[in-house]
Amino acid sequence: MDGSKVVKLAEAEKGNVIKITSIQLDGVMRRRLLDLGFVAGADVEVVRKSPLGDPIAYRVSQTTIALRKEESMKIEGELMSNGK
Repeated sequence: MDGSKVVKLAEAEKGNVIKITSIQLDGVMRRRLLDLGFVAGADVEVVRKSPLGDPIAYRVSQTTIALRKEESMKIEGELMSNGK
C-alpha cells in the first residue's frame, strides 16, 4: 500500500479508497460537497464507474453520491487502498 500517492478522484479505480487532501471547487457545488462529507481528511471509496467513465459513484460518510468527471477532477487525495 502506497499511502503517499496523490491522485484525483476521477483517476481512481473502482474499489480504491482515497483520503481527501484538497478540493478545488467554489460556490454552491463546494458547499454541497462539504455538507455531504467531502472534507479534507475524509475517506472516499470509488463505488462504481459508468461504462464511459462519467459519472462516477463515490461513498463518503455512509452516503453514496455520483459526480461528473469535471467535478471529481478537482478533488485530490492520497491513495490509501487499491481495493483489490
